[in-house]
Amino acid sequence: MSTNKIVVVFVHGWSVTNTDTYGGLPQRLRTEASAVGIEIQTKEIHLGKYISFHDEVRVTDIARAFDAALKKQLFDVLATGTRFVCITHSTGGPVIREWWYKYFALKPNSGTCPMSHLIMLAPANHGSALAQLGKGRLGRMKSWFGGVEPGQRVLDWLELGSAKAWELNMAWITSDGSQIKANGIFPFVLTGQYIDRSFYDSLNSYTGEMGSDGVVRVAAANLNGRYIRLVQVPPVKEADAKSGLSATELFVEEYKESPKSALRIIGNKSHSGGDMGIMRSVHKTPRDKKSRETVNAIISCIQVKSKPDYRTLCGRFSQETDVIQENERLETEKNFLRTERHFFHDQFSMVIFRVRDHKGFPVPDFDLVLTAGEDNDPNHLPTGFFADRQRNKLNPEVITYYFNYDMMIGSGEIKDDKDKVIRSASKGVEMLGMKVIPRPQKGFVHYLPCEIRASKKLLGNALHPNGTTLIDIVLRRAVHANVFELEVLKDGGGGSFKKSKPSDDLVQ
Repeated sequence: MSTNKIVVVFVHGWSVTNTDTYGGLPQRLRTEASAVGIEIQTKEIHLGKYISFHDEVRVTDIARAFDAALKKQLFDVLATGTRFVCITHSTGGPVIREWWYKYFALKPNSGTCPMSHLIMLAPANHGSALAQLGKGRLGRMKSWFGGVEPGQRVLDWLELGSAKAWELNMAWITSDGSQIKANGIFPFVLTGQYIDRSFYDSLNSYTGEMGSDGVVRVAAANLNGRYIRLVQVPPVKEADAKSGLSATELFVEEYKESPKSALRIIGNKSHSGGDMGIMRSVHKTPRDKKSRETVNAIISCIQVKSKPDYRTLCGRFSQETDVIQENERLETEKNFLRTERHFFHDQFSMVIFRVRDHKGFPVPDFDLVLTAGEDNDPNHLPTGFFADRQRNKLNPEVITYYFNYDMMIGSGEIKDDKDKVIRSASKGVEMLGMKVIPRPQKGFVHYLPCEIRASKKLLGNALHPNGTTLIDIVLRRAVHANVFELEVLKDGGGGSFKKSKPSDDLVQ
């Protein structure tokens, strides 16, 4: 058997201070890969030598530090033109994506990226709902790598809907996919959807949130994203309207799907910890069956050499993910002398809305009402479809909705292993719409309410299982013409304009 030599670089996640976070994965990977003719030389770039829990350190700083560390610690490897496979955990994923984007995607003359494969374990690509809790509370939670105090600037990036995360993910979604190739990069996301209940924080439900690994949602890890741009029509005069103006319609100006990328949900894995953590629970001995699925998936990623290989693995991972999600649909917790508890691992979707006006100004004060059915009625939405809503603290014009996708589109009945029905079948909806009620709605500069009526197309485009959609809502900024006027001064001086009211005409 011929031997294929591969350099693998491990990059740890957020606020890690000890390399034991890798568990036995480096040694196990070398052993298992050797059996299929791959000789792995492992290297460790300790973003550890960037201190991610210091407040002043930003994700972009870490990316710069990674570039410097790479040139210093892998100088001998890079000098020969050898490319490396990078394996990251948690925040390490966005960090390396930021590095690739800044140093290669934005610089067409930068040459071939020295990284050929990016294998991300439980990456917070769209952030984490936990990030908004704040430094003190997160530092006390075991699910965040042993309770290390977090850094505020890194947390700002990780908060759902952050401006920097939006920028990075928009760049990926709107790309043409030409970066995924043999002399480009091959990206992979491997993540779990199980909760290690020994890490569960009873004061914070996010640590037990369905559709997540206790820290990162599957939808937030997945690189397969979508973008929708909704634009409000120009206002017209309408006597019966509150402000004398109306602009009731939102229309889809742009819709974009990201390049197809590889996603694999690994069975019975959570974010961290020695028992179920997707990385740390891997034992170095091949006799360990619990981590075999993780190791095999990583080796499958490393074996990809071409675009056809990548497409084939994407399809295989998709089928395997379907099987895992079906097998894990019902979780039953059995405790001695206590009633059984049932948890339903449905598929979830995340939608991040950003509301701005057509001049680019943020609109932080608004209500967003979802509607369904032919009548475009919020009362027609199905029971149990809504899981969470979170507004970004630094950018209040951005709000993230978390949907139970299976309940939204309808779910069949769920039975236990004794054929007992644990959850009855539910009927979903076929159409989705939304209404935006912005404020202020009067004055010299204001906004007007609008809507996009419920449709099958919007439901299909906005929600996709295990994925995130970015939706820009662009409102019309109504500026009345007499915000600024020139008048001829009369004899004796000008009069007071203190009680002036908005004119009927708008600035075009």
